[in-house]
Amino acid sequence: MSTPPQSSVVLRDVSFTWPDGGVALDGVDGAFGDGRTGLVGRNGSGKSTLLRLIAGELAPTRGRVDTSGDVGYLPQTLTLDDDTSVAELLGIAPKLAALRAIESGDVDESRFETIGDDWDIQARAVEALDRIGLGPDYLDRRVSEVSGGEAMLLAVTGLSLRRTPVTLLDEPTNNLDRPTRARLAGLVDEWPGTLIVVSHDLELLEHTDATAELYGGAITVFGGPYSAWRAHLEAEQEAAAAAARTAQQTLKAEKRQRVDAETRLAHRAKAGKKAQADGGLPKILAGARKRRAQESAGDLRTTLDNRIDAAQSAVDAADARVRDDDHISLDLPVPDLPRSRQLIAFTAGDAEIVVQGPERVALVGPNGSGKSTLLAQLVNRSDPTPGRTAGRLLTESFGYLPQRLDGLDDGATALENVQSVAPHTAPGDIRNGLARLLVRGDAVDRPVSTLSGGERFRVSMATLLFADPPSQLLILDEPTNNLDVTSVEQLGQALDAYRGALLVVSHDLPFLRRLGIDVVLELDADGVMHRRGELPS
Repeated sequence: MSTPPQSSVVLRDVSFTWPDGGVALDGVDGAFGDGRTGLVGRNGSGKSTLLRLIAGELAPTRGRVDTSGDVGYLPQTLTLDDDTSVAELLGIAPKLAALRAIESGDVDESRFETIGDDWDIQARAVEALDRIGLGPDYLDRRVSEVSGGEAMLLAVTGLSLRRTPVTLLDEPTNNLDRPTRARLAGLVDEWPGTLIVVSHDLELLEHTDATAELYGGAITVFGGPYSAWRAHLEAEQEAAAAAARTAQQTLKAEKRQRVDAETRLAHRAKAGKKAQADGGLPKILAGARKRRAQESAGDLRTTLDNRIDAAQSAVDAADARVRDDDHISLDLPVPDLPRSRQLIAFTAGDAEIVVQGPERVALVGPNGSGKSTLLAQLVNRSDPTPGRTAGRLLTESFGYLPQRLDGLDDGATALENVQSVAPHTAPGDIRNGLARLLVRGDAVDRPVSTLSGGERFRVSMATLLFADPPSQLLILDEPTNNLDVTSVEQLGQALDAYRGALLVVSHDLPFLRRLGIDVVLELDADGVMHRRGELPS
């Protein structure tokens, strides 16, 4: 692995084991340099754990982590009290309070110590708020007065204001709408120092200078954004697969030569015995010729065996370069769903929008427009919010995947969770289905509470896809949150096999395009639904 010059973060043989004995990282080496780096890798590879180790929230079980200075860290989930001020969220509340106290005539020495060299902190904060489209009055607001997307954007802005040499962002675009994602990308473009971003957001990853992958216990760094790294990886894998095929062909050829050689040796031995039996050679001469033939055969066998061993070593080396990234391939039963069957009726004012047949529908809209609230109202058949779009389910045959994945029985196994929705399906068939969704081995028989996030997500999908009878409609709320890029692709593969209707809430436009969306419904800022012609650009 190549080490970037002037590395800001260096990992040396870093391992981490959880208290229950689960190994999260084992002997990871790597380095991150100055600039913006997107950190990618499979779910369960340890990306979030690695960020926590770099941030100092966790200590390595073995090895060490060295950084060039203080580290700023934004976790995946922000836990905030509604009474938290925006200034606190930005991380400048003590300095701002001290500055305002001094401006009001307070000359307490502690005020000056609190400010330090940051006399321009308020001006920089106002400037930073302006860059993300928020006014100076936000400094005195409470978290309860801003949207979830704005809170995340403010938290990222606060990290930029602190100017730490190293900053870590873990899935910062989760649940952000398109405009907010664009503003966050603008912050990333101007980030000083070293920035490491874990994200499945392909568009955000295009704003990085380098791409680092955590794979097979090592970090490899590629000098370019995600798309360039992906193209490089695919070309590398095509070459590796071609080399593996060539090595296999060479091995087969060497084995054929070994068989042919044995056939020729057997013929020679048979001819020698016949000549001796016919009395054509003196006994002493026949014995000498037999010994030479045996020595020659032994040399030939040794040479051919060495060539087979060399060819096998070449096959093993070539196969090691080819990744075993799994692909999901499902053969699902087709739900009884005529094209004329109405499934959902949305009422927006005097207008009604109906979802019917196997339509694939995307529900989009800005943060705070009420998309998740509308899905919950629809699924729970609860009373609608006055003045906003309401939904009515016209079918009992549906599956719902909420953002929090809280529809599973944590104490039950993966197999038992699926059996609860498919009681007449043989356990062996459920195991085969789970294996095709990449839930294998002991993961099938362990309590869901012990599974990784990726495994838990796949079990949730299994309860929807393998339901008996099959659901006419699947309702998915931000299904790609916290999934790595490979898992997002695999989710698309799984949904390709589903022939019912889909209603999907997502800000992930590449994923929605992958699904082949037929209808786009948009909620405006007032929670009123409109039919769009196509997905946003």
